[in-house]
Amino acid sequence: MIPLIILAILLLQSMNTIESSKFTIQEATIEDIQAAFKQNKLTSKDLVDFYIQQIHKLNPIYRAVIEVNPDAIHQAEKADQQRNDKAPNSSNGLHGIPILVKDNIATKDKLNTTAGSYALLNSVVPRDAGVVNKLREAGAVILGKASLSEWANFRSSSAPSGWNARAKQAVNPYVATLDPCGSSTGSAISVATNMVTVSLGTETDGSILCPSSANSVVGIKPTVGLTSRAGVIPISPRQDTVGPMCRTVADAVYVLDAIVGFDKNDAVATRKASKYIPKGGYLKHLNLDGLKGKRLGIMRAYPYFGFANDTETLNKFEKHFDILRQNGAILIENLEIINFNHIVSMFNGETIALSAEFKLSLNAYLKKLVASPVRSLADVIAFNKKHADLEKINDYPQDLFLAAEKTNGIGKLEKEALTNLAKASKYGFEKLMTDNNLDALVTPDSYGSSVLAIGGYPGISVPAGYDKNGGPYGICFGGLKGSEPTLIEIAYGFEQATNFRKCPAIKNQV
Repeated sequence: MIPLIILAILLLQSMNTIESSKFTIQEATIEDIQAAFKQNKLTSKDLVDFYIQQIHKLNPIYRAVIEVNPDAIHQAEKADQQRNDKAPNSSNGLHGIPILVKDNIATKDKLNTTAGSYALLNSVVPRDAGVVNKLREAGAVILGKASLSEWANFRSSSAPSGWNARAKQAVNPYVATLDPCGSSTGSAISVATNMVTVSLGTETDGSILCPSSANSVVGIKPTVGLTSRAGVIPISPRQDTVGPMCRTVADAVYVLDAIVGFDKNDAVATRKASKYIPKGGYLKHLNLDGLKGKRLGIMRAYPYFGFANDTETLNKFEKHFDILRQNGAILIENLEIINFNHIVSMFNGETIALSAEFKLSLNAYLKKLVASPVRSLADVIAFNKKHADLEKINDYPQDLFLAAEKTNGIGKLEKEALTNLAKASKYGFEKLMTDNNLDALVTPDSYGSSVLAIGGYPGISVPAGYDKNGGPYGICFGGLKGSEPTLIEIAYGFEQATNFRKCPAIKNQV
């Protein structure tokens, strides 16, 4: 009998060992993955193989990925070898972690960089974008390019969010009929559906915050200049920014840590913003008590800056306000903005400024390409006319392109618009924040994106729940320039207190 008992115990121990050696990639965080690497439960190649299978299975439904990098497996094998060799920095951070970058972020490899348009297919970029260079230095695996609203939503005012000619229409994985929002649609959906660990998006106004909210992921819109825009197909150097889109705040902070800092190819902006980077990085601000003592502004009555007296939205967020209070935040309500209507009227200058800035910056970007079928906005417009069926010009006219092409640099009208935007920021958001000593302004979904966009301010969107139909919504914390450490503490504190995010029910849709 004793030998049988011993055999049974040994068998049970063996089964426990096998069970404990299993590692679930689905929903795994960067820290989970790094721990699995160290315990030899997983390799970067395993991870890349899994995500490529996920893309093949899910992407025909969700249209979140434009291209998979043919070198991704090789990059993963290289990362595994470096880890085995115990190379410096090979056992932490983004080393060996697959990432998708939005298809307006240049990669000097076998991937195209097209902003979703056939006009830039087979064009050749001069070098990696500044943020991609930093990702490679961190040891990340560039898995491919994420889909987007074509030309980052600046071609047509009638095209739906998440549509581009190359990948077609992206689909919200929670409720297929819901707007997936844009323009970093694929970056959000690919992370939400576990087609990749983490992703990069870009924002000019709402393009990280909105899809993050709509697809139940965390999005960080950094202070303009904190991350390099070099090698990113531009709209406005004044407003463009690059940031992480991930399933958790911690993952987003790991990515942010890797991509911030000076870049000689975006020297003025990145040098100016470098002063905001905390010594030792951002990870130390992942504080469980991050909400404690934080002064958070709630503007129930105001549009743009708050909840616009929307009863349904306010009712939905009352529980969030309670959670914030229960976790030590001080909610500052009944705030006022003097001359509000006048300040909001100055927001109208954004369209005027962006239109002129887009033409100037896009022409400069296209001229620097090593090879390209198009060298100016006028060329792109002509391409679209020639290939109207391919680019669905009759369905989605290129009105924003045509308006931009009519501009002629920064003239009197544009200077006036820029002056008004600066005033709106100074006497609106900045005055509100400083007069009330606020750490952050709280807004629902991405309602506050324009306020943050026109002044180059940062914001973080965190999953905040699901409506009665299962549609996701987020909560956004916005702050003054360089306030990322404080915003991270707030966002992480909220996330850890709620854990609202859940994986979409993909099995039911496949």
